[in-house]
Amino acid sequence: MNKLDKFYRLPSKQFWNGRVSSKDNPNEYWHENIFIDKGIGNINSMSDVGILGYVCDEGVKRNNGRKGAVDGPKSIREQLGKLSFHTEKNVSDYGDVICVDNNMENTQEVFSNMTKKIVEAGQLSIGIGGGHDLAYGHFCGIKKALKKSKIGIINFDAHFDLRPPNKKSNSGTPFHQILNKFNKQVNYLPVGIQKFSNPESLYKIASKFKIDYVPIEDCTLNNMKNIFILVDNFIKESEFIYLSIDLDGFASCHAPGVSAPGPFGFSVEFFRILFKYILKTKKVVAIDIVELNPLYDIDSRTAKLAAHIINMAITK
Repeated sequence: MNKLDKFYRLPSKQFWNGRVSSKDNPNEYWHENIFIDKGIGNINSMSDVGILGYVCDEGVKRNNGRKGAVDGPKSIREQLGKLSFHTEKNVSDYGDVICVDNNMENTQEVFSNMTKKIVEAGQLSIGIGGGHDLAYGHFCGIKKALKKSKIGIINFDAHFDLRPPNKKSNSGTPFHQILNKFNKQVNYLPVGIQKFSNPESLYKIASKFKIDYVPIEDCTLNNMKNIFILVDNFIKESEFIYLSIDLDGFASCHAPGVSAPGPFGFSVEFFRILFKYILKTKKVVAIDIVELNPLYDIDSRTAKLAAHIINMAITK
């Protein structure tokens, strides 16, 4: 048995449900438009977008977070399936990479190999998690596909996630791992950093890597002009952009169902404006949405937010 067989679960139509369209107006909803490919590791050459789940919260457990993000991909699909479909793009669900025997490292490796195929096929890679350790596997896959290209990472997050791995990696270490491994082939810009969620040691690590960042205090609508200038300068230095969205970066009133909720995150409106601004550059090759914890969600509020972000990513 190879790793793909052991750490991979085929997509299923059972995760995609919603209102059924009328005969006069067929296929108006996501669940009626999603392509489900039953071949293990197959990539649909007709698709423009590939969704891959990361069914793993081992990294969250190692980081002393609240368990439950393992069910994030299922909840996102449930809410996404109900939304109206307003795009001509073809979207494929490529199933889930799953964590077996707490072996997060193998899970990340399989995720990276699947991501490589998706990006090489010219599709927008969308990862749904699961813990933020997804980011390491996702980025490694992007890099395998784009090889020597310089890639900029914009991370919407309350945390730097720059902790050096202590024996084992976790949900707080992915960007330290990426920067250490790929060095000058990657740029990193965290947006939404909260001082009380990051000890002084992480600010020192950010300084060591010469990382600029946007503190939560600057993530306001009346400061958008300055944010745009910062983001423009960052994007100019990169050939491609990878967006990582940790739902705990949002204020907990918008996203209560996360592993590490906080009351002072950015607003949905701030995120929407900046997210769409970045997408207009046409440089975005991959997006992931992480840390959804359905155990603590309220009225599926956080899962719905995640679903709307995906919908926004591919809808004009």
